Amino acid sequence: MFDFATLAAYLAAAAVLVLIPGPGTAWIIAQSAAGGTSRGVQAAFGLETATLIHALAAGLGLSALLATSALAFEAIKYAGAAYLIWLGIKAWRSPSPAPAPAATDDAPQAAATSARHVYLRSVMTGVLNPKVALFFLAFLPQFVHPERGMVWLQFLVLGALLSLIGLSHSVLLSVAFGHFGRRIGRRFSGGGRWKERLTGSVFIALGLRLAVQQRS
Repeated sequence: MFDFATLAAYLAAAAVLVLIPGPGTAWIIAQSAAGGTSRGVQAAFGLETATLIHALAAGLGLSALLATSALAFEAIKYAGAAYLIWLGIKAWRSPSPAPAPAATDDAPQAAATSARHVYLRSVMTGVLNPKVALFFLAFLPQFVHPERGMVWLQFLVLGALLSLIGLSHSVLLSVAFGHFGRRIGRRFSGGGRWKERLTGSVFIALGLRLAVQQRS
């Protein structure tokens, strides 16, 4: 499906793109600092799921709609911005976290529910960013060979490789900043509230950044 030269060039370009700090990096750092390593990893899985969705959409031609329709681009852009800002306001208005309760039979279920929410929020954050869709439409076709057939599968494979590289990078960030968040929580009695405000500020900043983005 891919020759060695094409694959090597793609992996090198993908690694460089992943290492360049961007909204995804800020998202992972905020989630990890606020909720620890596990929360950061859940956020990473969510963002990379969105990466696969965008890759498949580009392969099926759906992302081309965003490149040709200003209305579609604006609608998705403002929906994503509103969603992020709403999450930020919600985080800022949330009460200070209560001390951790004693372990109960419901604790694993509560933890699973929290992880699921972080994952789903991250998927929504990634999917509702039209600039990501346009990026895939511009970047991935450079490494796709239509003459070899199954174009949608080539897009999906390239997206999966990018996701694996991105996931590895995000896990490292989650470990580093999850440890930082725990240290802050132990050092300051108001660490829980500080984490929520950090997360809320990042959400709002990302939402505002998305709202002012242009297609070109």
